[in-house]
Amino acid sequence: MDSTTFFAGKKFTLHEIQEVQDALTVEEILNISVNDKPYTMTMRTPGDEEALTRGILLSEQVYDHQEEHPVFSIVEKNDKNLITKVNVQIPFHQLKEGINTQRNLIAVSSCGMCGKNEMELAMEGDLIKPKHPLSIRLIGQMFQTMSLHQHTFKDSGGSHAAAAFTIDGKLLSVKEDIGRHNAVDKVIGSLLMNQTLNEAQCLLVSGRVSYEIVSKCFRAQIPFLAAVSAPSSMAIEYCIKTGITLIAFCRQDKCTVYTHPENVVS
Repeated sequence: MDSTTFFAGKKFTLHEIQEVQDALTVEEILNISVNDKPYTMTMRTPGDEEALTRGILLSEQVYDHQEEHPVFSIVEKNDKNLITKVNVQIPFHQLKEGINTQRNLIAVSSCGMCGKNEMELAMEGDLIKPKHPLSIRLIGQMFQTMSLHQHTFKDSGGSHAAAAFTIDGKLLSVKEDIGRHNAVDKVIGSLLMNQTLNEAQCLLVSGRVSYEIVSKCFRAQIPFLAAVSAPSSMAIEYCIKTGITLIAFCRQDKCTVYTHPENVVS
């Protein structure tokens, strides 16, 4: 799947105007149905549709089985041969309460919670407790590994990345998307499909951390969350409440641990 496309433009400088052909990240709509009934629409970069769907359904408390895989089918494609509609068949007794709060608007690429019927998004459950501490020395290495797989970003500069690692820095999954939350959902979905979610101990994101990213990390029960950029105040508050160790401003062998620093060792 080609995640970039080319568009013509005029590049202005103080001294000249140049005709350019720039690579841009593709953004297309995806309609997701559950049991043949519309559930949500999301704007995303085409590719990994099944993983994206599985991640969304887990993070929004619609379907949380890790051992069973629901029947996923492609319903429609557009004139560019890009998938625009998918359906997931889930036995009624396996559906969780999230199916009753489906999104009724387009979820734009920048915000995974946009379009929710309700903003009742409290995260309930036991505190996430890592089995082992995370070595601060591994964080820079993990970000370097993720960067090596950011092919769309290298071509267009217009995509985000997310990646999941084991506690000792082994890469489990890395995905790119025009939306930060979509990249996370694709990673979580791929872990579910590969039955490696239980091995994931650290989630990396290429941008900032806001509430919705923390929510997805919590639903996936991943104890460490690390970001290149800043966290929001609400992200910190909910990491404190859920037990997630939040590490931000991870750049050039430097980082700031905002929550549960006892889980990090030098």
